[in-house]
Amino acid sequence: MQVTETLSEGLKRAFTVVVPGSEIESRRTARLTDLGKTLRLPGFRPGKVPLPIVRQRYGTAVTAEVLEESVNQATQDLLTERKLRPAQAPKIDMLNMDPGAATGAAKDLEFKLEFETLPDIVLPDLGQIALTRRKAEVAPETVDKALADLAKRNTTLDEIAPDELAARAEAPGAAKGEWLTIDYEGKVDGVAFPNGSAKDVNVEVGGATGFIPGFQEQLEGMQPGESRTIAVTFPEEYGNKDLAGKAATFDITAKKLSRAVVPEVDDELAKKLAFDDVAELRSMMERRIRGEYDGLSRMRLKRDLLDALAARASFEAPQGMVDLEFNQIWQRLEAARKDGTLDEDDKGKDEATLRADYRAIAERRVKLGLVLAEIGRANGIAVTPEELNRAKRAEAARYPGQEAQMMEFFRKYPQMEETLRGPIFEEKVVDFVLELAQVTDETVTPEALAADPPLPAAIVKPAEETAAAEVVETAPPASEAVQEGSET
Repeated sequence: MQVTETLSEGLKRAFTVVVPGSEIESRRTARLTDLGKTLRLPGFRPGKVPLPIVRQRYGTAVTAEVLEESVNQATQDLLTERKLRPAQAPKIDMLNMDPGAATGAAKDLEFKLEFETLPDIVLPDLGQIALTRRKAEVAPETVDKALADLAKRNTTLDEIAPDELAARAEAPGAAKGEWLTIDYEGKVDGVAFPNGSAKDVNVEVGGATGFIPGFQEQLEGMQPGESRTIAVTFPEEYGNKDLAGKAATFDITAKKLSRAVVPEVDDELAKKLAFDDVAELRSMMERRIRGEYDGLSRMRLKRDLLDALAARASFEAPQGMVDLEFNQIWQRLEAARKDGTLDEDDKGKDEATLRADYRAIAERRVKLGLVLAEIGRANGIAVTPEELNRAKRAEAARYPGQEAQMMEFFRKYPQMEETLRGPIFEEKVVDFVLELAQVTDETVTPEALAADPPLPAAIVKPAEETAAAEVVETAPPASEAVQEGSET
C-alpha cells in the first residue's frame, strides 16, 4: 500500500492511504471462491457453483466486506509500522467510493486517516511525592451522640389515655411535641386535589418538617374525635407546579393522641437491633464512625495525590479527548442550569468564564486519566476477571430481586463492564502510588477532616472527588481504534 503523511503537527496526524486495486481484487476473488465452495444453488452441485455466478449474486455484499477489511488492515499496518498510538478512534474519510463494479476489476482504494496520538508521558519520580494523611480519632462522646441519635430513630408512640387528657385542667388537647393520628383531605378553591388526602397519619404537633409550613402548628389543642379545617399556603417552590403558591384548606379529623418515647441505650435496645448487648452495639457504632473517618481520610489523601500528579503533568493533552470530556461536563452543567441547581459559585459567571473554567477541569481530568493509565501500563497494573466479577455482583446486589437480570445485562452488553473497570483500575493505581510516595500521618479533629479543602490552582470543583475515573484507559488499543474508525 502507498502511504503519504499529510499532517504532523503536535499530536495531530493525517495520512492518505492507497491500497492497490489488484490487492482488493485478490481478496474479493478469494472470498467469492471460498463462498462458492459451500454455496447451494438450484441446478448446480453443492460447492460447484461457477465463480461468475457467485460474483453476480454476491459480489456487492462481498465487495463491501472486503473494503471494510482492507481499511481496517491498512490502518492497523500503518499504526504498527510507525509505532503510533491513537488517543481515540481515527477518523476515516473515503476518497475513492467507487472501488469498481462488483463483477469487474477493482480500482485502487483510497482513504484519508486523521487522529491524535497519545502524548509521550514522562512519569515523575513517585517516591518524591510528599503527602500528608489526615486522620481523626473516634471520641467517646461522638459514639454517645451517635447512639442517642440511633435511639431517637427507634422512638415509639405511646397513646395518651382519655382519663389523662381529661385531667389536664386548662388544655386537654394536643400539646406541642405530642403526636396526633389524623385523617385529612386537602382542597384548593373548595375542590379536592390529587394525592391531597390520607388516613391514619402520625403528625408531630408543632413540628417543623414533613408538612406544608403552618400545617402542624394548627393542630395544637385538638383532641381525639375532634374535626377542624385549617388554611395554609403552598410554598412558591413547591414541587407540584399546579399547587405551588396556592392557598388551600385541609379538613382534619383527630383520631388518637400519643407521646413520643425514646428508648434508653441499653441491652434491651441492643437486642431489638439484633445485637447481644449494648457493648456490642457500641463497638459496632464505633467501627462505623471510624470507617467514615477512614473514608474521608482516603478521599482527602487521594485528592492531594491527584493534585500532585496534575502539577507534574507537563505534556499536551489530546484536544479530541478534552473536547469529549468537556462536552459531557457541559451537558451536566446545562441540565443543572435548567433545573435551577447550578452551583452558587457559577451563577454569577458569564458564558465565556464558565466555559474556560470547565474546559480547564476537562483538561485536568484527561491528563490525570492518561497519567494513571501510563503508571498502570508501565507497572503491569490491570483489573483481574475476579475483581471485575466481584464488582458486577456488588452492582447487581443494589437491585434486590433483580440480581440475575443485572448479571445477564452485563453479559449481553459487555461494554457496560467498562463503567466498573475504570474506577477499580484507578483505585489500584492510586494504591500503588501511595505505597511509593512519602506519606506522613497527621491527627486532626473530625471537623478539620470533614472540611472542604481549598480549591487547587487547576480549578477543581469540590464535587470532583476523583478526577480521572471517567477517562482512565480511554485510549483504545490500535486494533480497536481501527475497528471503530471504519464504522464512522
